[in-house]
Amino acid sequence: MYVVCKDHVELAIDKFVDEYEDAPDIVDLKETEFSDWDPPVKCIECEHAAQYLVV
Repeated sequence: MYVVCKDHVELAIDKFVDEYEDAPDIVDLKETEFSDWDPPVKCIECEHAAQYLVV
């Protein structure tokens, strides 16, 4: 699972495919709310705001 900004979505997809050998689902964090989990605020690759969950 990767929480990333718009600039790092492709990198996260590549990492996911390399690790799991399957296509990930991409969730827009602005349009989705989670009842039991608060996503990180920042991208795992940089300091920009997290926008997508690659899982």
